[in-house]
Amino acid sequence: MLGLHKKDLNLLLIVMVLALFAPFILNPFPTDSALAQFNAGYPDLMQRFVIFGIFAIGFNILFGLTGYLSFGHAAFLGIGSYSCVWMFKLLSYNVVPGILLSVIMAGIFSVAIGFISLRRSGIYFSILTLAFAQMSFAIAYSVLSNPAFNLTNGETGLQVYASDPQWLQSASAPNAPHLFGLPMRATETLTVGGWDFQFNVGYYMCAIIMILAFYLSIRIFRSPFGLMLRAVKSNQQRMIYTGLNTKPYTLAAFIISGMYAGLAGGLLSAMDPLAGAERMQWTASGEVVLMTILGGAGTLIGPVLGAGFIKYFENIFSKINDNILHQWFSALPDGLEDLLITIVHPFIGKGWHLTLGLMFMMVVIFLPGGLVEGGQRIGAMFKRKPKDTNGGLSAPATPAE
Repeated sequence: MLGLHKKDLNLLLIVMVLALFAPFILNPFPTDSALAQFNAGYPDLMQRFVIFGIFAIGFNILFGLTGYLSFGHAAFLGIGSYSCVWMFKLLSYNVVPGILLSVIMAGIFSVAIGFISLRRSGIYFSILTLAFAQMSFAIAYSVLSNPAFNLTNGETGLQVYASDPQWLQSASAPNAPHLFGLPMRATETLTVGGWDFQFNVGYYMCAIIMILAFYLSIRIFRSPFGLMLRAVKSNQQRMIYTGLNTKPYTLAAFIISGMYAGLAGGLLSAMDPLAGAERMQWTASGEVVLMTILGGAGTLIGPVLGAGFIKYFENIFSKINDNILHQWFSALPDGLEDLLITIVHPFIGKGWHLTLGLMFMMVVIFLPGGLVEGGQRIGAMFKRKPKDTNGGLSAPATPAE
């Protein structure tokens, strides 16, 4: 079915279920519950889950298959964001032209950057991509904000103004990003008992795109092209010695990965029509590296899990403050309550990075294969042991070849 093996089809179905039923899955606690703080089923956060999932899936095509570690993929994320907002300014708020231009522009820039960066490998390749990303950030932040042409609007960020031409914007169309008249911000709320489930148009558009992007990544992983990229990661030098030119394959992987990043950047602007240079900073590139490694580099579903994991902690743990802690520990004696709050305080709010860092260390130390390896270990625990067909005697050993 869909040209996929059973195992890959099961992975695709898992991603589809997680994406389409996220409003239910991410709202396990009633709205008025003290634990509602941990609910993540609201549109803005769900959109970030799937958008950065797309970003990580694309990065995994480069890093997971070829082993080339890029520290500059945030440049394509920013290029995609700026391209989408410019389509809003020039044509209309319809998100389709903006998203298409985001992918195209990111592809063009990835050709230029990849052609130069891929002349080197290893740490030198990583440094080159980081340098290009930082140059892109500096150009967007200062050079292209020159009042003479002002392509990026500097630190304020590029946004849509009433004076912009918007040549194709009709009077009846929404004055906000929309999909052929259907506003991205349109949200329907379903109340069931103490739960409120929100269904957002923008989220479901992003979720469907992520499902398609995940399906495409499966086809790439299982294709002869993907096999060639794995060979590059395994032993590129040996391939070169056999007379095979690996540069076209690595460049193609770099371009595909960059286009995924541009798509994610375009979707970010489609959800919020504002593009800033901060999306090109090295921290954004490092974040996608963490997502991929945390989930499981080289695996199919790992980057999606890693993106969701990091964005969850970024948005949930950062909002917990001392007032919420007092509510949680209010039943305890005052001295014990103050002691627990003092212990927990450094790990929440602005200190959420510390919590994430500790969890990342634990995953890297105990689960080198990321969250996917953890899932595989749990699955192996529940597998039945093979039945003993030798009357309780172990099978005779055979010499190893």
